[in-house]
Amino acid sequence: MPLTILDVNRIIKMGYKIRDFAEKSEGIWRLKNVDGRCFFLNWNGKCRIYEYRPYGCRLYPLIYDWNEHKITLDNLCPYRMDFNFNAKDARMLMKILMLLKEAR
Repeated sequence: MPLTILDVNRIIKMGYKIRDFAEKSEGIWRLKNVDGRCFFLNWNGKCRIYEYRPYGCRLYPLIYDWNEHKITLDNLCPYRMDFNFNAKDARMLMKILMLLKEAR
């Protein structure tokens, strides 16, 4: 999951060290996975920082498909059919993508 600088700063303010929860790939900070799971998921699959979670997590399973050049739902998410997104969600996703682009 890509992280904006706003996400990174918010999580650091909670007391986490960036090297523990994130890694930089292709110029973008991303959430670190541990054993195939997000660093912040606890033993029963609940997010330990849910109230402060990254913007991308708030919109997931809404993603931007770079191959198709469109906003879509992630096929890997088993709950994607339960998710209804609207124009506001799409605008927020595009805003996040712009923040990520600026951070590069």
